[in-house]
Amino acid sequence: QFLYLIASPGGGGVPTTMPKPMLKAQLRRAFAEALGTFWIVLGGCGSAVMAAHPAGGVADNPLGIGLLGVSLAFGMAVVTMVCTVGHVSGGHFNPAVTVGLWAAQRFPLCDVALYWLAQLVGATAGGAVVYLMASERGGGFELAGRTPMAVNGYADHSPGGYSLGSVFCTELLLTFMLLLVILGATDARAPPGCAPFSIGLAVTLACLVSIPISNTSVNPARSTGVAFFAGAVGALGAAVGVLGRPVRWGGTGGADAPLRLGAGR
Repeated sequence: QFLYLIASPGGGGVPTTMPKPMLKAQLRRAFAEALGTFWIVLGGCGSAVMAAHPAGGVADNPLGIGLLGVSLAFGMAVVTMVCTVGHVSGGHFNPAVTVGLWAAQRFPLCDVALYWLAQLVGATAGGAVVYLMASERGGGFELAGRTPMAVNGYADHSPGGYSLGSVFCTELLLTFMLLLVILGATDARAPPGCAPFSIGLAVTLACLVSIPISNTSVNPARSTGVAFFAGAVGALGAAVGVLGRPVRWGGTGGADAPLRLGAGR
């Protein structure tokens, strides 16, 4: 209601409230955004945590899906949610997409905060489910290694040990290219029906390029949602990227140990 007052035409002092039908529509859109972001974190980060190498290494897990599988999981999660609820909310599922569409004058400012909140709630719920699922594996669950809970990071917390500058440039460029694909694929002049698949393939390509560098974010909600469950200090290091020294995530393996989902097995 407050955002409606200050951002609506003639607002900033007009004593009016949002009509109930409009409020219901806003809630539906917020729920769609939360659901879509939840699914992306569950499908993408869940596959990275539990299916990439769940027994600790390729030799121990011949069924591990690896880099290609995790990249496809993120892309498929985006495609399925854009097709499922994109007609309700526009299918952003990403704070960077929301602000990019606003900057392109294709999304109202008064809805930006609502979408950001919904995306963060959905991503955090997805991170919680991933954590609960992984922690139920027999033998226990240990937050150890470079990238526990599929968090993003640099230096000791980059899968390939890349620097902050490399991670920053990679994420900036890939996020820009993703927004470019979204703006082009959703333009009225674009071929009809191609948007979900163009966007999903762009996300898959971004993952293939940047998982070894930063574990792929291009989505602040995805990063924050799982960082909450990697420890308080670790969350700051992964989501904000401002710590100037290596951060230990917990566990006994140290920064170079693999993520073990079944310690003792």
